[in-house]
Amino acid sequence: MASNYLETGAVKMNTWDGHMSAYGANQTVVDKVLPEMLHLIDPHWYQFPPMNPLWHSLLGFTITCLAITSITGNGMVIYIFTTTKHLKTPSNLLVVNLAVSDFLMMACMAPPLVVNSYNETWVFGPLFCAIYACGGSLYGTVSIWTMTAIAFDRYNVIVKGIAAKPMSINGALWRILLIWLSSLAWTVAPIFGWNRYVPEGNMTVCGTDYLSKDFWSRCYIVTFAVFCYFLPLALIIYSYWFIIQAVAAHEKAMREQAKKMNVASLRSSEAANTSAECKLAKVALVTISLWFMAWTPYLIINFAGVFETAPISPVSTIWGSVFAKANAVYNPIVYGISHPKYRAALYQRFPSLACTPSTDENGSVASGNTAVCDEKAPA
Repeated sequence: MASNYLETGAVKMNTWDGHMSAYGANQTVVDKVLPEMLHLIDPHWYQFPPMNPLWHSLLGFTITCLAITSITGNGMVIYIFTTTKHLKTPSNLLVVNLAVSDFLMMACMAPPLVVNSYNETWVFGPLFCAIYACGGSLYGTVSIWTMTAIAFDRYNVIVKGIAAKPMSINGALWRILLIWLSSLAWTVAPIFGWNRYVPEGNMTVCGTDYLSKDFWSRCYIVTFAVFCYFLPLALIIYSYWFIIQAVAAHEKAMREQAKKMNVASLRSSEAANTSAECKLAKVALVTISLWFMAWTPYLIINFAGVFETAPISPVSTIWGSVFAKANAVYNPIVYGISHPKYRAALYQRFPSLACTPSTDENGSVASGNTAVCDEKAPA
């Protein structure tokens, strides 16, 4: 049990994270936790003094800015893709699903986090702690596997070319349903006893219990990481590796054919200094890099707790939350704004928020519309 041993006049200076702050001699980060939440707190956190209030304020402000940006960006992606006739394609349903999961992530997760940040502890009780953590895990897992499905769809269209079986509307809907059901299965498991959801070190958010020494709790963290981090990451890298190879080979063949025909290029709209494989390489690099940036900090924190490889402080747990939620901000940029026909529709609906797409963007690889398979690429 956590107790406040603050004695009158007994105040000392505690130094942590590079800041000097005056607190009660025996105060800990757990002191503000509600009594009904104390059974969820791991003894590990009792050794840390209260976080500097500045960290809570910065977290609340940062999440507020991210939420406004994400809700606006993903809301526009959902609105434009679902109301523009020529954008209602099977491939774009996956983009809409990604935007929906990211929209829900910030719309549902940001407000409680902001409230807790300014109260400097979790104030909604144990039940909502479990619901909050389950929701965050669900939306994050859906986002990860939707990105993987998008990568596989592009692999199917670009690498297999004419031999590929095009995805239908029903096929896309079945993929989306499978993603949500499988993600839900993983994220409700802690509620039914395989691991559990508890407040994290900063005491303002809830997540999986990565400090428990119980075998099954540790088993959940490792298994979840394998199937919801390493596996989708491997599939994304695999897809983009062969996509880049296919486009590079196609571009090489086109240049050789153009040389035989004694013409500068076989593509009238080819940019002067940018080849298709360079564009695609950039998209692939950005996609995988942002994926790493979003989820690797959270993985490191969880594995540090499970394998006891490094000390975990309350402040360090903030970064996992911030980076994971930031993923909901830049996903609409990568998968929406980089889509040429989305940009054209955005310009028509909101001229002040978009730039007119250039003429060569109609073949942008960001949306799968490359010269490799124009007849099969998603709109």
